[in-house]
Amino acid sequence: MSTPTSEFYDDESFRDHIGTVNADGKRNWIYAKKPTGKLYQARTWVSWFFLFLFVSAPFIHIGGHPLFLFNIIERRFVVFGVPFWTQDFHLFVLAFLTFVVFIILFTVVFGRVWCGWACPQTIFMEMVFRKIEYWIEGDANRQRKLSAQAWDSEKIRKKGLKWTVFAVISYLIGNLSLTYIVGMDEWLSLVQNGPAARPGLFVTTLAFSAVFFLVFSWFREQACIVVCPYGRLQSVLLTRESMVVAYDYLRGEPRGKINKKEEVGKSQGDCIDCRLCVQVCPTGIDIRNGTQLECVNCTACIDACNEVMDKVERPQGLIRVTSEQQLASGKSFKLSARVYAYSAVLLLLVAILFFGMTRGRSPVEATILRQPGMLFRELEDGRINNLYNYQIVNKTMQPVTLQIRLVQPNGGALEMIGQPTIPLDGQEIAKGSFFVVLSKDQLEGRMTKIRLEVLRGDTLVDQVKTNFLGPIPGFNK
Repeated sequence: MSTPTSEFYDDESFRDHIGTVNADGKRNWIYAKKPTGKLYQARTWVSWFFLFLFVSAPFIHIGGHPLFLFNIIERRFVVFGVPFWTQDFHLFVLAFLTFVVFIILFTVVFGRVWCGWACPQTIFMEMVFRKIEYWIEGDANRQRKLSAQAWDSEKIRKKGLKWTVFAVISYLIGNLSLTYIVGMDEWLSLVQNGPAARPGLFVTTLAFSAVFFLVFSWFREQACIVVCPYGRLQSVLLTRESMVVAYDYLRGEPRGKINKKEEVGKSQGDCIDCRLCVQVCPTGIDIRNGTQLECVNCTACIDACNEVMDKVERPQGLIRVTSEQQLASGKSFKLSARVYAYSAVLLLLVAILFFGMTRGRSPVEATILRQPGMLFRELEDGRINNLYNYQIVNKTMQPVTLQIRLVQPNGGALEMIGQPTIPLDGQEIAKGSFFVVLSKDQLEGRMTKIRLEVLRGDTLVDQVKTNFLGPIPGFNK
């Protein structure tokens, strides 16, 4: 995006560096001034809601399933109480694709508001760890002074207390994060039986905790600027019509000290160059330079600027949520053709996903395959048999008893290896084998199509089509 203030200022050196790196290429530690204002208060309430959801979600179950579970090791996923197994991977991919399209559409319209208001990294950093830092070390100036001074008793006491509290909270976050991967039951077994009984889980918890401590005590805003791919994507997704946190350069320039009683719009802009918008920014940018990669749309600069505008008796909104198109032309916001296109794709994906979740998804799913590497076998009575392996998943929480039946071709036989029925507990996977036996006159050639049904009593729960291998037509021993 072009620099809006270029007609007033020729200095565009901000393009050559980021706010978190100084001229020597070293880390420029950001001491963000504690923000205040209506938007910050609203963001606090939103953050408390998401924190409550994060803490309470592992304890919420729907239909016997946790609200969320992302068990990568066992390939079990639960989203809003709906379980996804390996056989449902296509639905999980579709759900993820739908989420990505939603994020794209959301960004095109509202910019990077997700990062400032809903991203876990920002919520924990700004609403938990940063608040603790303000409580222990004070506001930005006191933090800067404390970091610069020698290691005396005051610095050791405050830094030690802060890092201890950070470590405890990081350990709690690590434990809660683990419940989203292994489930509440597995985590409770770790708590009840101790680390010796579940060393793998305990080491994983410590690793999670160490990562969180490192991110929130040292890496901080770098996660948004350097690591997060979404920050890079915004430069591709944003348009001139996107709603972003923006500085009204037409109204604010030229900058300088003003007289409260001076008539607005004569020779002096409304920006008094107090730099409070820079001081409260958690990523250290100057929003007056235009939309930048580092901006997470936290709106802290809006609150700071509105407070200054009140003091100098100027209208609020010098920095506000708007679009570049609105700033330049003064026209009202309108949805572009790009937004309508994304919306159409999103609605289509949601419809397909809804159908797949409600109608196209069986509560019991069977996978039946011929035994690999094994040919047919001719029996003494002249009939031919093939060996098959089955894997049946009970996606429900209720126990079921199933049986497999051969329905095509007619007259064939199915011989189970072991018990004739397949009992399955809730959330269980059954594996086994069986023979399919056909007479030679039932064969259609080298490969014969057969159809198998999985029944629960007299109710059909799934059906599978596969191939039956026979001798080459005309071949005689």
